[in-house]
Amino acid sequence: MPELLLPEYDLPRAPKSALLSLNRCNLPARVIASLEYQQKPAPLELDGVRALYADLLEHLAQEESPEPRLQAFRNYMTLRFRLPADDLPESDLAEPQPRPKANYNRLLRGWFFDSDSREGAVWKGWVESRFGLLTRFHKEPIPGPESDAYDRFMEERIRGIYNTNALDTQLDLLYTFCQHELVRQYPGRTHLRLYRGSVGKLFGELSDNQPLKLFNNLSSFSLDPEEALRFGHKILEVEVPLTKIVCFDSLLPGQLHGEKEYMVLGGLYRVAPYRGVTSAEQHQ
Repeated sequence: MPELLLPEYDLPRAPKSALLSLNRCNLPARVIASLEYQQKPAPLELDGVRALYADLLEHLAQEESPEPRLQAFRNYMTLRFRLPADDLPESDLAEPQPRPKANYNRLLRGWFFDSDSREGAVWKGWVESRFGLLTRFHKEPIPGPESDAYDRFMEERIRGIYNTNALDTQLDLLYTFCQHELVRQYPGRTHLRLYRGSVGKLFGELSDNQPLKLFNNLSSFSLDPEEALRFGHKILEVEVPLTKIVCFDSLLPGQLHGEKEYMVLGGLYRVAPYRGVTSAEQHQ
């Protein structure tokens, strides 16, 4: 059981309008969204996943190489949720059962193509349900859950999950698989330096003048500052806890085509302006 982190009252906190009082995680939303969590993260475990899917987790733990783990995960998802085998490259399943429904693969492709798409609405709704972080932007600013903008977001989310097969559970397992692989890729590390282009205002700053940014409940970051320019002309450098990374483009090789893109849970973050020089600036 991780040590319960509680936000310190002398530090800025994420506004209540960005948080839900309940979630399906071992830590409350106010902790996940806090500056303290960014500095000292603890494992995030979704309710029921470890108990209900112990067979998958044990199988992954026994595999030493990433390729067999990936194949085991894909095959498990295909069989467990009756997904179309032809949606998974190089599948060994002999009898695919096509179901023209949204699944975790299609949601990933939709997100990396456009985070404001219907698939993006499903992703953001899943983050609300599991982590208690409210959506603050989807095609337009969302001031709160009682706003018309939030109603429009929810309508799109509902259309996205209609007639699907345990879609939220598929995303639960994808996040869990992502966390398993990050621990293997970065043993002993707790953070990854990522970059995000920004066009909005900063949330404020600390007493040492370090700027703060309140990110949407799910946002795209990049491992490459050049690619971060796609999201805004001001590049922010962020130390992101590995536990707040939901997925990344190379997690499923051959399936996703992002550019070193990472899907990151939102909340309040210490950020820093990127001090490097981009190729565009070099040619000015």
